[in-house]
Amino acid sequence: MNQMLLIIDAQQELMEGNQKTGPIFNKESLIKNINTVIEKALAADTSVVFIRDLDVAEGSGEGFQIHCEINVPSNSKIFDKSATNSFYGTGLLDYLKSKHIKHIVIMGCETQHCVDSAVRTATINGFDVTLVGDGHSTLGNDELNEEQIIRHHNTTLHGHYNVEHFSIVRNSGENLFQPIHDSFR
Repeated sequence: MNQMLLIIDAQQELMEGNQKTGPIFNKESLIKNINTVIEKALAADTSVVFIRDLDVAEGSGEGFQIHCEINVPSNSKIFDKSATNSFYGTGLLDYLKSKHIKHIVIMGCETQHCVDSAVRTATINGFDVTLVGDGHSTLGNDELNEEQIIRHHNTTLHGHYNVEHFSIVRNSGENLFQPIHDSFR
């Protein structure tokens, strides 16, 4: 099966924080889980794609780069985005179609914004998605704390479907590159 690992906005300044915000919730665990899943992707001969948000660190410098503790494979593809949605104006959809991708494993930041929109947009565009339940995080908001947002999205996006394609949630310790979507159809 043609599949890919998509890591969204795992950038230095977003994850570490800046003068306006603190670090991303459960940063150390998130970095560990991202690196674990990257290793699994490489072992499964699966390509790794990173998305960087141009709003992070004003789109330049060290803060804009992928977090320094993430083991970025040398052959990774990187797309920069100017919108919440990783598919908007980035060339990601064309790239996925050119590689005949059917299944996308998604991780990254922030849960209720960029991760959520990527999962939903992927299913709309004909991809099955595995959201890594312990592989996304947030800074929280005024209504819900970080754990509530993550738990809510894991519950909401598990089984989210668009007729033929849908998302499921699995954790980083599972065999993410052996998709189980067909067992739910």
